Amino acid sequence: MKLGSDVVIDPMTRFTRPELVTIGNHVAIDWGFYCTTALEIGDYVHVSPHVAVIGGARTGLTLGHFCFVSVGARMICGSEQFMGAGLIGPLIPEAYKDDQTLEPIVLEPFSGVCANSVVMPGVIMAEGSILGANSFLKTSTEPWTIYAGSPARPIKTRRSDRMKQHAKDLGYDL
Repeated sequence: MKLGSDVVIDPMTRFTRPELVTIGNHVAIDWGFYCTTALEIGDYVHVSPHVAVIGGARTGLTLGHFCFVSVGARMICGSEQFMGAGLIGPLIPEAYKDDQTLEPIVLEPFSGVCANSVVMPGVIMAEGSILGANSFLKTSTEPWTIYAGSPARPIKTRRSDRMKQHAKDLGYDL
């Protein structure tokens, strides 16, 4: 595991593959975080309690600078397709497994996932996009747009000027 400075990780977190984890500066990861994938976290990122990231070693999650993942969120970077092409479960030998979708999830800078939401494999949350609470996101987002619902749909846009200026004041040119 590679760690930056000013990183606080609650002892009740679990990285099943710590060798695939890189964490930037000024990061807090709260109680009950569970991750089975590769993980890359930028600077000034907060991961709230009870967040799960699943999918195994062949996929991963990237959280850009100034991102957040709120309480109870689920990031599904890999899953079986459940169409009967094989057996289901992480302990099944590869030759007998169901077809799988294994695609990384990316949160670009300034984006975030609110409480109890689910993000599916291959989603790219564009810069500044937000997924509202209790939402289900299966497609990539547009920049600086708020999404909500199940399935999530765009509901409004958000401003970027002040956030980008604050980031610039901190030494980031994003």
